[in-house]
Amino acid sequence: MATLQVDLVAVEKKIWSGEASMVIARTTEGEIGVLPGHAPLLGELAPGGVVRIRVVDGEDLVVAAHGGFLSVTGKGVSILAETAELSSDIDVERARAALRNAESGDDDESLAAARRAQSRLRAAGQDA
Repeated sequence: MATLQVDLVAVEKKIWSGEASMVIARTTEGEIGVLPGHAPLLGELAPGGVVRIRVVDGEDLVVAAHGGFLSVTGKGVSILAETAELSSDIDVERARAALRNAESGDDDESLAAARRAQSRLRAAGQDA
């Protein structure tokens, strides 16, 4: 089975690295699925997006990723996010509270905070 080397890095730390059979991410141009042998590309991650990495054992690693880029080369996939959080690390109640707080504002910062909270909830399998 052909695989991809995937590296997921946020500004503050390396989130995950390993072999995967597929990566799905939402870019500013739309959702993209990357399989082994994919043509090289560079895409900007959509605000408040979710990245799914199908690990070689068949499990999906789900990540809330905010800002950054996805790069596909012959060596694999690099996801460079401003912030990223594994679904297993997301505190759902805290994300819901952050969404409620962000929705009370009407400026660009509140909108960005709401998108981050919504993607954290989606990554955790909750309704946003």
